[in-house]
Amino acid sequence: MSPLPHLAIALAVLSGSLLAPVASAEEPALIAAKASELQWSAAPSVGPGAMITVIEGDLKSAAPFTIRLKLPANSTIGMHTHPTTERVTVISGNFYLGIGDQSDPAAATTYEAGDTVIIPAGMSMIAGTHADEAVLQLHGTGPWGIDYHDPADDPANH
Repeated sequence: MSPLPHLAIALAVLSGSLLAPVASAEEPALIAAKASELQWSAAPSVGPGAMITVIEGDLKSAAPFTIRLKLPANSTIGMHTHPTTERVTVISGNFYLGIGDQSDPAAATTYEAGDTVIIPAGMSMIAGTHADEAVLQLHGTGPWGIDYHDPADDPANH
């Protein structure tokens, strides 16, 4: 048998393997978050009774993050901004949001479970809950932080 067919087969196999997608060592692993298994901890920078769980990422890094915040009933997060765009989805309860100079919770817009709000970096806002607890999912690209306009609103100062 001539070596030509063997060479043709070898070249076909080699070219196919060069064109096939290669899994990178940096590809992310599957992240699955079952609500019943989330590990919650206090979120003192958000306010008294607020809880946080980090599903993905490091909030201090310039990388994607996904977190959930649990806000107790009748809570208020004073006028503040975030350094990055914040994407908020209401998982349960109701959540109010006042944008810009609107610092009156009664005049803020209320969002219900399933609603989403995308807030640009640096946009001033107030937020909170009324009669019920709310669970929010936030995601974006870090680093994430919260900067209060009035130091008296910052829970770290209490």
